[in-house]
Amino acid sequence: MKFFLDSADIGEIRDLAATGLVDGVTTNPSLIAKSGGTFIDMVKEICAIVPGPVSAEVTALDHETMLAEGRKLARIADNVAVKVPLTPDGLKTCKALSSEGVPVNVTLCFSPAQAILAAKAGASYISPFVGRLDDIGADGMALIADIVQIYSAYETITTEVLVASIRHPMHVVEAAKMGADVVTMPPAILRQMFNHPLTEKGLAAFLADWSKTGQSIL
Repeated sequence: MKFFLDSADIGEIRDLAATGLVDGVTTNPSLIAKSGGTFIDMVKEICAIVPGPVSAEVTALDHETMLAEGRKLARIADNVAVKVPLTPDGLKTCKALSSEGVPVNVTLCFSPAQAILAAKAGASYISPFVGRLDDIGADGMALIADIVQIYSAYETITTEVLVASIRHPMHVVEAAKMGADVVTMPPAILRQMFNHPLTEKGLAAFLADWSKTGQSIL
């Protein structure tokens, strides 16, 4: 499974990318707005930090303007994936861009039917939002299971399941068990995955025993 960071925080992206655990980044207008930076410049900087796909989202709603924005975003760097919404105009744009060899991430997916449409439109990634479904009392992970099952039934489908709206580490674990291709998570969630009280307890015991020896490796 690939790990993407859902963030526009340059410092966090740079720090976590140094671990070798980060395979890509997803951004959206909300994340860019929180960062306070200039959209094009930030995407360019993130693309220089992370060698894998960096999703940059269009802001238009109509096909013609989406397509123009998508082409401009794709020119920022070779590893840009253009993100479009799962609407009729978004999928029309997906089809056009993917036909030109541009990777497309179709976002705001909330049903298996929508995921089927995105795959048929040539999406490189489909982004189902599990946390937002959980928020309204639905089962977000059940959607992932359905999409993985459907996609795996057809060799011609190459669209990767990119699990989005991650709320906690167990979303990551469950997605991995289901065979999802990618999860995109806030930096805080990736940091939480390191934590376990027995790891901390064991390390403290090892260090206490080591200090009693009076030795030093350096």
